[in-house]
Amino acid sequence: MSVPVTGVPVTGVPSAGVLADRLGNGLRLTVEPEPGRGLVAVALTVAAGGAHDPAGRHGMAHLVEHLMFPRGTAADPDGHVGRVEGAGGTCNAETHRDHTVFHTVAPADALPGILEWEARRLLDFAPDDAVVRTETEVIGAEIRGAVGGGRLWDTAYASLHPGSRDSYGTVAELRHATAAEALAFQRAHYTAGAMALTVVGDADPARVAERVEELFGRVAAAPARTVERPAASPGPAGSIPYGASGTALALPLPDAAGERHAYLAHVVLAELLGRGRLPRAVRTDARLASANVICGYYGQWLASAAPDLALVLLGRPGGVGTAEAVTAWEDVLRDAAAAPPSDTEHRRTLNALLVNCHRQADSLAARAVAHGRAALLFPGRRPGDNGPGALAGQLARVTPADVSAAARRLLAAPYGVTELVARSFS
Repeated sequence: MSVPVTGVPVTGVPSAGVLADRLGNGLRLTVEPEPGRGLVAVALTVAAGGAHDPAGRHGMAHLVEHLMFPRGTAADPDGHVGRVEGAGGTCNAETHRDHTVFHTVAPADALPGILEWEARRLLDFAPDDAVVRTETEVIGAEIRGAVGGGRLWDTAYASLHPGSRDSYGTVAELRHATAAEALAFQRAHYTAGAMALTVVGDADPARVAERVEELFGRVAAAPARTVERPAASPGPAGSIPYGASGTALALPLPDAAGERHAYLAHVVLAELLGRGRLPRAVRTDARLASANVICGYYGQWLASAAPDLALVLLGRPGGVGTAEAVTAWEDVLRDAAAAPPSDTEHRRTLNALLVNCHRQADSLAARAVAHGRAALLFPGRRPGDNGPGALAGQLARVTPADVSAAARRLLAAPYGVTELVARSFS
């Protein structure tokens, strides 16, 4: 695991050259051709993550992600990873709070095989208890290795939404997981209506659509299972070992599906504060040793459905308490709320974000993952407004006044507090 469509059929071409369609069983398909690249990226996104784990089995979504990479057997010595690597490709997967995504990059001529292998591991999923035991041990090592600062985001999220479950899992609960439970979870959640398949790169959309219909048409047709979205209800401040003493604040972001413009205004605000205003405050305010703010899961905005959050990290000098550091942060935020940024400051901030958008666009895998997330996580938006190609135009429409409005919204919002305790991780 690594560290962002409407409910009716989607057909047609949302932007030049991009195919967006749905199979008869409900599987969403997006194909973005890039002729001559010589490579393709394939992403299978599933609307199931840590928030969907059954009671007593926190980490089941993470376990199923691992089990979706079947190992070699006597009858099939290569296994899934071996087949992909043998074709000159690479593959990996990520489990998040609200989705899981499997992504592969390979030479374009390997695409027919990649699609076949993707369908095979989905349809032939049949782990045994011995494999489950092995993978739970692997996941246990991942969980233990992610203590302290490696779990900062998940801990901060829980400070704003008490009781929420992260994507890693709990070792004690996973220790008793069985192959039958994993199979039941996969059959319940890995259904056509809960999945999106994306192909980006040197591929012909019509041929891909025909091949996908042939291979994935047998996937059970069922909609995504919904989970209750927790309301922001901050609990008492917790603590976590970190590289230096400080405070982490979890602030709620607008719904990126229903309030996309307001969400992006918060992204622009975070970039504006992080690029200049917070560093200036650190230089002039004795209450802060360092300060930063990021939007979305570890800075991956539009990588999670609501509720999403902004994370503020405040380093505190010796003798400065949490309340003083938070007040210093709020002072910076009040300045942003009181007056819009200048045209020059706003333009520089937007340009930095747009450069990052274009850099991400160079990655076939990043675009494939973004298409899948857009299709599953942000229902109710028009296809042409939902993919990664629309982001630059949406960001450009954020005005200085929108940025000030975002600051005022954060000032009025509840926030969670996590104390960062300086501690060695050795």
